[in-house]
Amino acid sequence: MRRAVTGAQDFTDYEWEILHPGVLPTPLNVALDELLLDQVASGQRGPTMRIWDWDDRATVIGSFQSYVNEINQEGVNEHGVTVVRRMSGGGAMFMEGGNCITYSLYAPESLVAGLSYEQSYEYLDRWVIAALKTHDVDAWYVPINDITSTGGKIGGAAQKRRSGAVLHHVTMSYDIDADMMTQVLRIGKVKISDKGLRSAKKRVDPLRRQTGASREQIIDTLKSTFSARYGAQEVELSDEDFAAGHDLVKTKYATEEWTKRVQ
Repeated sequence: MRRAVTGAQDFTDYEWEILHPGVLPTPLNVALDELLLDQVASGQRGPTMRIWDWDDRATVIGSFQSYVNEINQEGVNEHGVTVVRRMSGGGAMFMEGGNCITYSLYAPESLVAGLSYEQSYEYLDRWVIAALKTHDVDAWYVPINDITSTGGKIGGAAQKRRSGAVLHHVTMSYDIDADMMTQVLRIGKVKISDKGLRSAKKRVDPLRRQTGASREQIIDTLKSTFSARYGAQEVELSDEDFAAGHDLVKTKYATEEWTKRVQ
């Protein structure tokens, strides 16, 4: 019905590619989201799923969030955290190297045609729910943008749409240093009590505890599940792609004007 009324397409209607370029600085990972979304929008690149890797300690805040309301600068300075503002909305994510699993989807907007925003989040996350079940994680989608499980929240998603293309990315907790997280992020703009800290630890249930699998094993499952479902082939970024990404970091994502902009 959706296809007939809106001209929508399904995952299997496209020729998907997978990018897994290895460890990159978080600002470059964030910049690549904009670059790859624009490439898909212009037809320069086909629909793509990208796995992030990084080894720095970072916090990525949503496009519309207030830096001063979300970030505790003392904690940022103490722990050597890089703060980056992404192009999509949503909440702040504390992303310590090796402690998260993040992926991005870039696709023509026809993939979600006829779906509400809430429906599109659920639809675009179905494959990862199936991948987690391979590791015996009983996970499901919670409106509007969370993935949770019987043990607690696993991760959250955000989207950006422009020029006829959609970016959908998800960050899932593999492991977590909740003490450091609450020193870097402001929770409710008030000082976290011991009770509040225990609550934060309980609310997020990392995949390491739930699965016993390594981060690399879970990422391999994500890639194999995506490939098996949609026939995706793994490809590499070009030197030109990396150069364009570094340029975006220099001119936008590493600048105070963007990072600390006031809405």
